[in-house]
Amino acid sequence: MNNSERIRVAVVDDHPVFRLGMAALLGTLDSIDVVCEASSVREALDVVTADVDVVLMDIELGDGSGIDATRSIVEKFPETRILVVTMHEDEDTLVASIRAGARGYLVKGADPSGVERAIRAVADGEMIVGAAVAAKALGAMAASRVLAPTVFPQLTGREREILDLVARGLDNATISRRLVLTQKTVRNHVSNIFGKIGAADRASAIVRAREAGLGREGF
Repeated sequence: MNNSERIRVAVVDDHPVFRLGMAALLGTLDSIDVVCEASSVREALDVVTADVDVVLMDIELGDGSGIDATRSIVEKFPETRILVVTMHEDEDTLVASIRAGARGYLVKGADPSGVERAIRAVADGEMIVGAAVAAKALGAMAASRVLAPTVFPQLTGREREILDLVARGLDNATISRRLVLTQKTVRNHVSNIFGKIGAADRASAIVRAREAGLGREGF
């Protein structure tokens, strides 16, 4: 993006004080316009359009996960950049966000100049991670691997990710925390996975997944 162009920003956060404060802050910055706000996944998918350059995305929203919202927005509008702004500093949330398509990751509490730099960087196509999680990012991304779609091609990317965690012996509650999903969402995914791969129960799903090479550390 040319420096002379204005950056159109959407702010997605379910805490009104933070959302309004962030919008007010951005409104004071040169060449940055807040064009819409949202407090939930549903609202975000309704208000974010192809005209939005950067979305500031919270992770925990009232009706779901910002990670899933990120994935949906990026799939619909590939040119829109997602900058995650969250309280989470763990590498699992970071990696899940990047895999979903986020181009930046900041921890809430970053100073205003840091937020501005991050917005301008991702708008220009750069990848940026705040200092608080930079070290974790390097280690986590270096150790990560992408599950090939040839493994259970009938599953979606999210379903393969969950099956991999099931194959590692994680229960639904742990998976929901790791992927920042509700336990109900995880249960629904697990049920769909069992049906798609023809597994009668969790034990048989684990066996099938491990035979296919899932469930190894390093994902």
